[in-house]
Amino acid sequence: MSRVISSIYNRYRFNLISLCLLLFFSGNLFSQEDSLDVKKDSITIALLENYNLRLQEIEKQRIQDSLKKEELYREIEALKTTDNLKKEELQSQLLAISEVENQRRQAKKAQIDSLKKTTPGFPVRGFFGDTLFHLYSKLGAFSPKERADGISDRIERLGDISRFSLDTLKVVSTVNSEDIVYGEMIIMSVTEIDGLWEETTAEDLANRYRDIIASEVASYNEETGFLNIALKNGLAILILALIVYLIKYISKFFRWTAFKIISQKGDKIKGVTIKNYTLFDANRQIKVLLFTNNVLKWFTILLSVYIALPILFGIFPWTEHFASILIGYITTPLKRILLSFWNYLPNLITIVVIIIVFRYVLRGVRYLKDEIADGNLVINGFYQDWAAPTYQIVRVLLVAFMLVVIWPYLPGSDSPIFKGVSVFLGFLFTFGSAGSLSNVIAGLVLTYMRLFTIGDNVKIGEISGDVIEKSLLVTRIRTSQNEIISIPNSTVMNSHTVNYSIDAPANGLIIHTTVAINYNIPWNTVHDALIEAAKRTDLILKQPAPYVLQTSLKEFYVTYQLNAYIKEANKQGLIYSNLHENIQDVFKERNIEIKIPYYHIPKDDSGK
Repeated sequence: MSRVISSIYNRYRFNLISLCLLLFFSGNLFSQEDSLDVKKDSITIALLENYNLRLQEIEKQRIQDSLKKEELYREIEALKTTDNLKKEELQSQLLAISEVENQRRQAKKAQIDSLKKTTPGFPVRGFFGDTLFHLYSKLGAFSPKERADGISDRIERLGDISRFSLDTLKVVSTVNSEDIVYGEMIIMSVTEIDGLWEETTAEDLANRYRDIIASEVASYNEETGFLNIALKNGLAILILALIVYLIKYISKFFRWTAFKIISQKGDKIKGVTIKNYTLFDANRQIKVLLFTNNVLKWFTILLSVYIALPILFGIFPWTEHFASILIGYITTPLKRILLSFWNYLPNLITIVVIIIVFRYVLRGVRYLKDEIADGNLVINGFYQDWAAPTYQIVRVLLVAFMLVVIWPYLPGSDSPIFKGVSVFLGFLFTFGSAGSLSNVIAGLVLTYMRLFTIGDNVKIGEISGDVIEKSLLVTRIRTSQNEIISIPNSTVMNSHTVNYSIDAPANGLIIHTTVAINYNIPWNTVHDALIEAAKRTDLILKQPAPYVLQTSLKEFYVTYQLNAYIKEANKQGLIYSNLHENIQDVFKERNIEIKIPYYHIPKDDSGK
């Protein structure tokens, strides 16, 4: 058997080292648990110390009354049978003392009842670290903690007695207490105050403690028997062997899964592609899968060891309480999570109901938006193109209002950390988006001003082109040179805007061009030529008819302005180009010379 265990150890020593490390850290956790117990004990001592100081005066009076009662009993016994008056007087004094003693007992009980909710007491430990019972009151100069530690030590000494007899463990009554003794050794003393803490008499409590101690000693003698220890050692070795073999086959299983992953390269493992983007190629995907496989292997091994440890600790009585502690590290958080979820369930249902209500409200608002946008619902003074942005504003306000309503029902919403994070995020949003907010507000104002829409041909400041995008932050324009220019909405608000398209479909947009002609050409001839050129130009309307204006009479020429109507404002560049071509053709056909404006410099007297 030793050879088998040695070979297993040599082959899987790394896993055994991991097991030992886990045991070591478990020991550290147990030491942390002990430090928490020390803190709890110090709090309990502080609570009980104040209580014991108040009981000292009551106890002194009780001892005096007890002595007085004994003295009265002796006087009654010494009286002659004929002295009835004196006897009645002494008996009345005894009744008075008994009444005072009963009141004192009730006062003690009231003080004890007030402490029960906040005072856990000090445990008397058994042989295996389990708690037998708790002590709350001091006895003489010994505090409750000192009493509990002393009784635990004396109970432990009973286990060293080779021939322990249960009949020798007895309860002996004394004047002030009930003593549990074994031979000449007093195990503990139970007082009236101890009985009040357990809501019974000192005698009944002493008998109960005596039975608990006797049962603990008998259980210890049985658990520490030679045959029992040998069986438990064999069972522990068997469990260790099973743990080692379990680790072996877990490792073997995950080696098999790693081999299967590698063998699927190019078959089922071809990489991860999202549309045309390759997120992982085959090699990288295999690396990720192998890493995940290794993590799962060690997680499974550690989980198996962690589950096996409570079973191993539960075999021996000395480590049995460690098993419950290890299991508690898993069950306690799960219980807290489930209990917290159960307690939070009403708030969660409230949040779900609020979300459902607001969702249907948003659906109703969206239905109104669609009806207005499609022209089915007409509201005087409210334009169709206002429907979408108004819906977005109402949607944001409703969602914000919903969050305000839900906020008190969120877990931890009243905690200082939650409030601090909220204030910090609000601070970042306010100061980090000051410029953006001005553009957003300008974008909303532009929407309701209806300066332009997508596709309109406009001129903003010195920039001309077609509007291709209008968002809350910027307006984007495509120029005639196919340049995309982004203009912040705040800049649009501060600039003058010319919209060539807004009225063109209904009333037409007037384009105009100017030519300079000598005075020797009759003006009506120039008018006819210009109007003929306009009529030859595509996309210029025949009705309303083009017309000519004489805009100036210069020294050597007259300027004529041709005005014509168009509806396609976005094609102004093309129309102007065709119009100029036709003007040149018509004027050439009619022998009309287009004058180039120039500066005339008069001659001096010398003729130069």
